[in-house]
Amino acid sequence: MTRTELREKIIHLIYLKDMGGMYSTEEYEEEVLDIVNDVFLHLVDLDQVISKNLQNWTIDRLNYVDLAIIRYAVYEMTYTDTPYEIAINEAINLTKKYSNLDDDAAKSFNNRLLDNIKTSLFK
Repeated sequence: MTRTELREKIIHLIYLKDMGGMYSTEEYEEEVLDIVNDVFLHLVDLDQVISKNLQNWTIDRLNYVDLAIIRYAVYEMTYTDTPYEIAINEAINLTKKYSNLDDDAAKSFNNRLLDNIKTSLFK
């Protein structure tokens, strides 16, 4: 499985958990489940970072798909050794695939937010 495929599965499960959905742990690799569990262990901190960097917006106004993508990107930037450029690029690619409409508004919004987060984390 590629890192992109791994990210897609992780984003999918973050989204499902946020929506109160059920899933069988037997359907997913242990690595995916471990990462998703770790994301939710750090959820309060991740959401604080996101909220702090939103401009004229609140976290509860984000759609659940974008929120899952952004949470995982922030998780990668803060709790893994993934370079922030890769975390942001992968998040934007996932946004284009799952959330973006033809106007690129979601892509632009997420890119700007993640860039603000990167700047605040790596001052």
